[in-house]
Amino acid sequence: MSRILIVEDEESIADLEKDYLELSGFEVDIETNGRAGLKAVQMREYDLFILDLMLPDVDGFEICREIRSTKDVPILMVSAKKDDIDKIRGLGLGADDYITKPFSPSELVARVKAHLARYERLVGTGAYKNDVIQIRGLKIDKTARRVWVNGTETQFTTKEFDLLTFLAEHPDRVFKKEELFREIWNMESIGDIATVTVHIKKIREKVEFDTSKPQYIETIWGVGYRFKA
Repeated sequence: MSRILIVEDEESIADLEKDYLELSGFEVDIETNGRAGLKAVQMREYDLFILDLMLPDVDGFEICREIRSTKDVPILMVSAKKDDIDKIRGLGLGADDYITKPFSPSELVARVKAHLARYERLVGTGAYKNDVIQIRGLKIDKTARRVWVNGTETQFTTKEFDLLTFLAEHPDRVFKKEELFREIWNMESIGDIATVTVHIKKIREKVEFDTSKPQYIETIWGVGYRFKA
C-alpha cells in the first residue's frame, strides 16, 4: 500500500483529501504546519507528497527542496495562487505537478495515481530506489554514500562511512575491535586496531548529541562496540 503525506494548513481540505485517497486504497498522514511537515519528511518514508504552498513556519517550497535533496518520489504542490512564477518555481525545485485551488478531490486522486504509476514504471526500468538505512534521527543512504543527522547532511570520510554503515546494518550485535578492523580495513593497514577507536570517536562526534551518553554506538567495556537499534 502506497503511503502519502499531506502537508496542508486548512484542516477541512486536508481531511477531504485524506478521505478520498484512503477510499482509493492509500495510507495517508496529515501535517498542518510546515515545521511538522518538514520533520515528517526527515523522519519517515513516503511514496508521494502533497504540499500546500503557503504554510505556517516553513513554506511548501522549502519542504520540496528538502525532499528533493534525498528522495526522488513524486511531489504534488497545491496552492490557491495562480501566478505562473510560483508554478515555475515549484517545478524548478523538483515538484512533479502543480494543482491550483479549488480542485475536485477526484482530480487529485487521478493525478496521484498517474504519478505513482509513472514512478513505478521508472523503477521497473532500472531507476531503483536508493538503499537507505534509517534509525531514529540517523539516515544513511548507502547508494549515494550520504548521511543525515536529524535532517542535516553530515560529511564522513570513506572509512567513517563504511564503519558506521556496517555497525548500523548489524544492530544490537557486539563487535570486537579486531573484528571491525578486519571487516573495514582488511589488509589496507597492519596491526594497529587503535584505528578503530579513533574512527569510533570521530563518528560519535558527528552523530551523537552527547558523546558521553551515546544513543547510537555504545561501548561494551572489555569487549568492543554495539550499535543500538
